[in-house]
Amino acid sequence: MAEPIRNKRPESQIAPTPQNTPAQTAPISSHAQQPGVSSIAEEDALDRAAAASIFAQNPKLVSLIQGRLGSLVGQSSGYIESLPAQVKRRVAGLKGIQKEHTKLEAEFQEEVLQLEKKYFAKFTPLYQKRSAIVNGATEPTEEEIKAGEEDEEEEEEAEKAESSETASADKADVSGIPEFWLSAMKNQISLAEMITDRDEAALKYLTDIRMEYLDKPGFRLIFEFAENEFFTNKTITKTYYYQNESGYGGDFIYDHAEGDKIDWKPERDLTVRVEQKKQRNKNTKQTRIVKKTVPTQSFFNFFSPPTAPTEEDDDAASDIEERLELDYQLGEDIKEKLIPRAIDWFTGEALQFEELDEDDFEEGDFDDEDDEDDDDLSHDDDEDEDESDDDDEDGSKPKQEAAECKQS
Repeated sequence: MAEPIRNKRPESQIAPTPQNTPAQTAPISSHAQQPGVSSIAEEDALDRAAAASIFAQNPKLVSLIQGRLGSLVGQSSGYIESLPAQVKRRVAGLKGIQKEHTKLEAEFQEEVLQLEKKYFAKFTPLYQKRSAIVNGATEPTEEEIKAGEEDEEEEEEAEKAESSETASADKADVSGIPEFWLSAMKNQISLAEMITDRDEAALKYLTDIRMEYLDKPGFRLIFEFAENEFFTNKTITKTYYYQNESGYGGDFIYDHAEGDKIDWKPERDLTVRVEQKKQRNKNTKQTRIVKKTVPTQSFFNFFSPPTAPTEEDDDAASDIEERLELDYQLGEDIKEKLIPRAIDWFTGEALQFEELDEDDFEEGDFDDEDDEDDDDLSHDDDEDEDESDDDDEDGSKPKQEAAECKQS
């Protein structure tokens, strides 16, 4: 199934290049003096600097211009209206043919979805067998083991057999494959960036990750956990919904996601952290410790997806849209990559098939570390240790992490 078209921002917030062009260009007065090359460059630089200064001081003016330009999108330049009647009829006929094409594209996408569901039903018994082996409920057959080793060299097989026998002798009580899903997730780049050291302690209890299709276009990710000291949920799900109408080309349009509420046990919530700060009373000179709970980065923020921006959130719309796109892509990665090929992510073999964007590694994108950065960090640490003289508890504003709550 083709990747759905992302949600688009309202036209009033877009500043595209206008598709309109004047029917005639404004004539240059015969009395006007033609500017020379030097004056063009000089005046252009001055005009750009002046315009940048004006826009920087008037953000509302920028928004107004963007709205005006956005309103021009789709407006006709007058060419179509000027065509002869018989040509206009042919244009209308082509539009009718395009509508038939669009209907077929929608049917194609629907059939692709049904085909995915058909083969997902065939994949499901394999996923169930995988889960049973991972969690120690059963062992793979000799045929399955042989099929998994048939591409190995003889020496590697001998080494594996020897190391396997040694491991069996040392740890005969090991059941299944410990930390299978945690290891697989940490090898998947987009997921690894979300997992903190604190999260790992909880993700070790992850026994299975599976998915299911909805009756209407959409899918649900299901994370199953063994009993643990962090939360009482046996399963935590996240559901991705699509819009009822298809997009351009018949693709399904992603709408929003919803996650389960996690029932954290007392003082075990991994999505927050407790900050402590010492305060001194100005009058009595006595000190006290003030505790404050603040959000923090955690993989489990994945289950509290961002919501689409509203008109009131215009300033933060760009950041929210970026988070929405990231959130959807993470769901797709789990559905299309992690679940079908979990063993390849566990061993790391899947990494060789990942396509890395070379633009992300352009020369000059990375700076060498120097001592100045260390000095800045040391300076920040010293400031954090300073005591607050404010005797009002609400007046304490702890410094938050730079990248916290990316998924909240």
